[in-house]
Amino acid sequence: RRPNQIRKTSDAQSSQVRAIRKVMTDILTREANTNELKDLVAKFIPEILGTQIEKEAQKIYPLQNVFVRKVKVLKTPRFDPAKLAEIHEGGAAAAPVVAQPAPAAEDTGAQV
Repeated sequence: RRPNQIRKTSDAQSSQVRAIRKVMTDILTREANTNELKDLVAKFIPEILGTQIEKEAQKIYPLQNVFVRKVKVLKTPRFDPAKLAEIHEGGAAAAPVVAQPAPAAEDTGAQV
């Protein structure tokens, strides 16, 4: 709510929504072009980009609780086999990310 607002809630006008979407796409495109995929994912997790979008969009309309919910890859990143091998070799010394399977009701013994 704005300081002099009488109504309890309000919605953004369609022009404001379009402007906010433009700000969001500009920020996400800029970050995707300047960072590696690994660094970009690391920015999504602690909501660094969500707070950045919130700060930029405050000029257009007051926003709160801005989160990046879905990310779509439009173009596959360039593949460099040497860099992939380097990440896997050096990744063991860094903080490894381990995916844990969901607990099943019964163990079938199948190998995944």
